[in-house]
Amino acid sequence: MSITTLRQQFLSGETTPTATLLALSAQISERDGQTGAYLSHDLDAGLAEAQNADLTRPLGGVPIAIKDNMNVLDQPCTCGSKFLENYVAPYDATVIRKLREAGALPFGRMNMDEFAMGSSTENSALGKTRNPADQDRIPGGSSGGSAAAVADETAFAALGSDTGGSIRQPASHCGVVGLKPSYGRVSRYGLVAFASSLDQIGTFTRTVEDAALLLQHIAGYDPLDSTSLDVPVPDYLATLNDGVKGLKLGLPKEYFGEGIDPGVRANVEKAAKALEAQGAELVEISLPHTEYAVATYYVIAPAEASSNLSRFDGIRYGHRAANPAGIEDLYKKSREEGFGAEVKRRIILGTYVLSSGYYDAYYSQAQKVRTLIRQDFEKAFEKVDAILTPVAPTPARRLGTAGADPIQEYLSDIFTISANLAGIPGISVPCGTTDWDGGTALPVGLQILGPHMGEAMLLRVAKAAEG
Repeated sequence: MSITTLRQQFLSGETTPTATLLALSAQISERDGQTGAYLSHDLDAGLAEAQNADLTRPLGGVPIAIKDNMNVLDQPCTCGSKFLENYVAPYDATVIRKLREAGALPFGRMNMDEFAMGSSTENSALGKTRNPADQDRIPGGSSGGSAAAVADETAFAALGSDTGGSIRQPASHCGVVGLKPSYGRVSRYGLVAFASSLDQIGTFTRTVEDAALLLQHIAGYDPLDSTSLDVPVPDYLATLNDGVKGLKLGLPKEYFGEGIDPGVRANVEKAAKALEAQGAELVEISLPHTEYAVATYYVIAPAEASSNLSRFDGIRYGHRAANPAGIEDLYKKSREEGFGAEVKRRIILGTYVLSSGYYDAYYSQAQKVRTLIRQDFEKAFEKVDAILTPVAPTPARRLGTAGADPIQEYLSDIFTISANLAGIPGISVPCGTTDWDGGTALPVGLQILGPHMGEAMLLRVAKAAEG
């Protein structure tokens, strides 16, 4: 059930947070063996909180699953990596503190691509997650565990992080609602950093109303995060049902070209027509620098990752190699043993583009193109209220079919990356299913993009698209 329905049952006395958590734990034990969404869940700690849940608070007693790259006091925080396999968080991330203040119960650590680097959750060093819609397919990534759990009804809602599409793409593949807020809207304090200028914490829910409710309580300024913006948080629920009559919704021609599966395109266009039938005006727009987004992202993100992951050295915390020959050998062996292939690839790439002689050619140039991409959106939002696009070119692919060429996997994020580069909010809303690559009824998501700090408008359009 939705968070809203669960809260109504709490307030009516139909059920209690303790009974709900026990039932949820039983559901996880029954179903998650096939899906693999959870890395762990601490029932004893959860029950201790549930027994003292304050039902007068807006999220009182509601269990929320947490992607395993956010710190929850005394719980594991592995980031899906052997490097942090035995790490236990010494504090709560700001989003966790905010959830607790609203009465929610952080419950369960969700699987993910190692250090959030991937689009399939196959890069987790601690096990693969499967798509509940088709167990032979990926759930998407990097927040695949969070998306799969909500889709599989082993979580009421979940938090994830989105650096280049890691909330919206798995939400689309699993058929749930996935919201990435604007950069600076939600504090990143306590989120293990991948690419600091791109990362943003967001939500997975069954309904748009639940997404608005969760965002209401995790958004806001945080002095512990230097990138957090001190701007008012509007009442997202107040305008949620205002509809789209009179709004202008943009369809960027660059997002509907070659490479899109016909079934995906048909579902997205059908969703756009449904919004038009509700009174919105569809406007063709252009985002001319879209073709450079993937290349730009895969310079900037690995560069920032190579810097952020330098803290994992085998000395301060995390995996430490046994019997090193010296300090340099300790660094090398610890990182060789602790990091997976995709993380190593991105560290090497990022170190290269930041190195002497290549910084100006790659990193500096990528930042200039990033500015052009952001300006494309700024110009577009002078003409339209929101933008409609596919989330991914295809539905979820089969497990193990990425092949030896990582570039093809990187291209699967072509429609989501630009929002992170521009810092704008985006949401994936289920808009149908399609048959693809031998699969039937594979979920498809509609991506809605809004102006920076325009989550209220974004959620309003998403609610109308949800029906």
